[in-house]
Amino acid sequence: MRKLPNIIVTGTPGTGKSTHSERLQELMPKMTYISINKYVQEHSLEDGFDEERQSTMVDEDKLVDLLTVDLEKGGCIIDWHVCHIFPESLIDLVVVLRTSTNRLFDRLKERNYPEKKFMDNIDSEIMEIILNDARESYDPEIVIELHSNDNDDMESNCQRIESWAKQWIIDNDEDA
Repeated sequence: MRKLPNIIVTGTPGTGKSTHSERLQELMPKMTYISINKYVQEHSLEDGFDEERQSTMVDEDKLVDLLTVDLEKGGCIIDWHVCHIFPESLIDLVVVLRTSTNRLFDRLKERNYPEKKFMDNIDSEIMEIILNDARESYDPEIVIELHSNDNDDMESNCQRIESWAKQWIIDNDEDA
């Protein structure tokens, strides 16, 4: 039995996944922050490059095989825009970050994304693609949608997630 929960922090690029995940790791130092983008590079899990979007493609099967070892131990904070590939039995909370279209537009413009990638991400947020993927892939009770428009939202969200994790630990303590 895992002693710490596994949490996915997901959402359209630009919604604050990395900022939230880094803050969560500060609040919960026993948890391990895993940026999938960095993890893919460190473990050579690239599966090509999409020229039009200027994005690395990922071998998702190899990623899940390798990451499952960490997930089985527990205590992972996973930061990625894809959530549906991770085994449902090993995920305890899926946090889907949402940002107003205007804020997201500004954040993505700052990143100088190619037009196709920019528009795909705006469309994904408007159509709630990642939220719907999460709801279809996991028990609805473990999927939460949180707004991420500013630092106040981020702090409030992280405190809420930290409280949830503390309660998960109490509820899953075999010694209690």
